[in-house]
Amino acid sequence: MSISSAIPLTTELDLPAYLFGIAMLLVVMLIHGIALVQIAKRYEVKSFLYLAEHRYSAVAFVFYLSVLCLFLMHIFEIILWGVSLWLFKLLPNLGESILFSGSTYTAMGFMDDLLPNGWKMLAVIIAFSGMFAFAWTASVMISMTKNFRQAYTRRHMEKLKLPAEVIERFK
Repeated sequence: MSISSAIPLTTELDLPAYLFGIAMLLVVMLIHGIALVQIAKRYEVKSFLYLAEHRYSAVAFVFYLSVLCLFLMHIFEIILWGVSLWLFKLLPNLGESILFSGSTYTAMGFMDDLLPNGWKMLAVIIAFSGMFAFAWTASVMISMTKNFRQAYTRRHMEKLKLPAEVIERFK
């Protein structure tokens, strides 16, 4: 009996990894989308109000606070992947599971592939979830910079002592 015939086809094709990975990817992207919309919505409303009130430093503060929330959202998703790997006993301890998830999610790959045979493809799926999440986050951050840039420019126009009607025309 050869080694290849002793390994079940499902293990050889990593089918459990695909099923588990796709389910987790959907959960992570759902959580990511909900959190992203909440962060962006709150930023847009607050920054719009602060711009109207000429509170330009408050716009900057809300921008940086929103960026921190985006960062924490990614950390939460890494922890979610790590906890799931640990709960399904794919990795031996929680700390190592979270570190492996972070290494894979960020596509930095600074850790060896620790997953057991039949689960190797899961690392690729975790990496895809990170790439999707980072791309989505980047697009939201780009839209957030509009109000931030406007507040920054208006503040410097005030420092230059430009007339209020000139500053107000800048949108």
